[in-house]
Amino acid sequence: MRLTKRLSATGARPVFCYEAGPYGYGLHRLLTKHGFDCAVVAPAMIPRRAGDRIKTDRRDAEMLARLWRAGELTPIWTPDEGQEAMRDLIRTRKQALEALKIAKQQLLSFLPRHGLRYDRATDWTKIHWRWINELRKFRYLHQQVAFEELKRAIRQIDERIRTLDQAIEDAVKPWRFVPLVDALRALRGINTTIAATLAAEIGDIGASRTRVS
Repeated sequence: MRLTKRLSATGARPVFCYEAGPYGYGLHRLLTKHGFDCAVVAPAMIPRRAGDRIKTDRRDAEMLARLWRAGELTPIWTPDEGQEAMRDLIRTRKQALEALKIAKQQLLSFLPRHGLRYDRATDWTKIHWRWINELRKFRYLHQQVAFEELKRAIRQIDERIRTLDQAIEDAVKPWRFVPLVDALRALRGINTTIAATLAAEIGDIGASRTRVS
């Protein structure tokens, strides 16, 4: 906060803005906590001149300052810490789902290379898993080891997803958006995870704001 003290020493009231990025909204919360105006802007909404491809921190800062002073930037809505924490939990689950998809694709790619094909239409049913678990047709022991590890990876990711699902259920109960989650869950086809995802990413859907993911 040394910079804010130095800027304030002149008698002026500094105003801050910065691009949304991977470091979240901690800087925004710190500045606003100390009484300063701070806006976070979406990179995709920042006007840029055609052909301007040179990027440095100094050039970017000067450009943001000029655009903010000219009123050409629109601040995005910023979530509170609780909402950002829920986002982290939900996005971790999404990453686990993506990892599960890859792990299943790896196993399905492994089997045809050894002449093993499932003769039914639907994969990953109980019958499909029974068929997979009964396979013992590999010529070399280390091929069987590789096969068992591919199966184990799927089981481990499945367990991660179940753990995250329960964590989302527990986190929703004391959350300030639980009324919104309850209202969304009342709709057909929307479970707790989907409802919590909407609430975490959108927040108060009755407010009119610019948002960024």
